[in-house]
Amino acid sequence: MDAEQDTLENPFNMDADCRNCDGLCDARTNVVHGYGDAGAEFLFVAERPHTGADRSGVPFTGDDAGRRLQSMLAELGFARSDPDSDEPDLQNVYLTYLTRCRHPEREPTETEIRTCEPYLNAEIRMINPEIIVPIGQRTLDALATDYTTNRPGDVDVADAHATTIRGRGFELVPMLELTAQTDADSDAFVEHLVENVFSRDYRQTKGRRGR
Repeated sequence: MDAEQDTLENPFNMDADCRNCDGLCDARTNVVHGYGDAGAEFLFVAERPHTGADRSGVPFTGDDAGRRLQSMLAELGFARSDPDSDEPDLQNVYLTYLTRCRHPEREPTETEIRTCEPYLNAEIRMINPEIIVPIGQRTLDALATDYTTNRPGDVDVADAHATTIRGRGFELVPMLELTAQTDADSDAFVEHLVENVFSRDYRQTKGRRGR
């Protein structure tokens, strides 16, 4: 964890009562801002909170999707806690979303994603990660558009799952939506990071903070 960080939950103190999207404010249970190591080299981004995170306020907790990701993070050495933990003990990884609120009956609109974009941009700027993991097609489209030469739809997440895409200043390692993954998909992702990312110097020369 970053030497100046005193909490894993919402370490950048973003607005926990954000009211920017009328269609989400009354439908959500919690605003779910990012969680994890503010000096992380690995950033995982999904489209929106799953049901468990909406209840708990902590990304990727409280349901099967969260347990799947937390299990993978433990295998990768990023999590030192049980996959069922409501407050995961994380190191060198940060978890966040395109949109911070969940509507129980629909996906976020493009307007809601754009409205929430400053939160994600601020996290990326402050964390300055080396590897970004977009989870799901919509997240891959958004991040590939902003940070690679690809356009929305150029890369299919099913084909790109557990591969590496060169970005501007960092790399993308796409992941299938957690609720759509099989155990084999999860194993393939972990194997790719261990054998093709951890095994080489993935760090870019871009003036990172000392650790």
